[in-house]
Amino acid sequence: MNLSEHLSKEILAQYGVAIPTGRLATSAEEAEASCREIDSAKYVVKAQIGAGGRGLVGGIKFAATPSAVRAEAGKLIGKRLVTDQTGASGEMVNSVYVEEAIDIAHSYYLSLAFNQHDGQPVLLCSDKGGVEFEQAARMDPAIVSHLTLPSDGGFDESAVGSFLEKVGISGNARDGVMAIAKGAAKAFFDNDATLVEINPLAVRKDGSAVAVDAKISLDGNALFRHPEFDDSTGDGQLEEQERIAQENDINFVKMSGNIGVIVNGAGLGLATNDMVVDAGGKPANFMDIRTTTTSLQIAKGINMLLQDPNVTVVLVNVHGGGMTACDTVAEGFAIAYSRSNRKPPVVVRLAGTNAEWAVNVLRNRRLNFDSFDTMGEAVGRAVEIARAGRA
Repeated sequence: MNLSEHLSKEILAQYGVAIPTGRLATSAEEAEASCREIDSAKYVVKAQIGAGGRGLVGGIKFAATPSAVRAEAGKLIGKRLVTDQTGASGEMVNSVYVEEAIDIAHSYYLSLAFNQHDGQPVLLCSDKGGVEFEQAARMDPAIVSHLTLPSDGGFDESAVGSFLEKVGISGNARDGVMAIAKGAAKAFFDNDATLVEINPLAVRKDGSAVAVDAKISLDGNALFRHPEFDDSTGDGQLEEQERIAQENDINFVKMSGNIGVIVNGAGLGLATNDMVVDAGGKPANFMDIRTTTTSLQIAKGINMLLQDPNVTVVLVNVHGGGMTACDTVAEGFAIAYSRSNRKPPVVVRLAGTNAEWAVNVLRNRRLNFDSFDTMGEAVGRAVEIARAGRA
């Protein structure tokens, strides 16, 4: 779950990370009024969305006066921002964050994440932070340095200090960045985050450091340990499809392809999507039906795919076992299809507990589908249909 900037900064501030003075506003009038609580000669108005890249598409505006803040907020609130991370549909701006403008002597990039190869926590840092950092990093990955951290959440200031100096951060600036790195690391481990990102991490002329922008992503599977985040989805940053998925015990991520994928199990879901891509197709989503999901909940999740006009074929790859039987998924699929006006072609591969019965369920409901015994055959057929453009 991605937290918006103001929530991310609120968390970081609790761990001693310096942030600019700012206020959240849901209307242009509220944005103007918030300036009275911010002691600054200049203001920044920032669209609050979960995706990154907003600065490159007009989502961050500078304003010299409260009336200018009101004007800029009015232009942003109610607008959809389309960035490299949102997909073509963009993300709705329901609120803005108004904060003091910071005089920046140098911008750095700093984040904490997990190494995708070995699962170890890493501290990432670059001396080329700012709105164009991601593009620069794609062109030259060498601009980002990384340091593996202890998996128990320990923070070795000596090791981190040496690392920062290698990045090019020394003197007073090193002390300021060190303090932010320490607080960010504590926030990362305490809150079961998958990402804590500060960009830009600004250093002023006096060497003091401040998190000008921040983003925190939480591990959705660990939210049961953090009831304090239960209301965070009400921040307006959770897209409608993701909200429906969460309410119905389904892990769901919208993607930009045209092959709807229905799978039980995160590992099988990732493997299925990889196979689709390897076969030349493009998944429209990642879906993981959890073991506790009922057939009615599955139907609501599948209905999201059927309503997506980009989905031209649906691939069902289910291995029944444990608490999830194939016929439970088949019942949910049949319910969703019977209620939907859109009925794209269906390709199924069902194996494991009650697989044969599940196929009979789909046949008895008079659904037209292609059934295969192997994942490779099913994926190949789905890609073939998608290429043909049948809907």
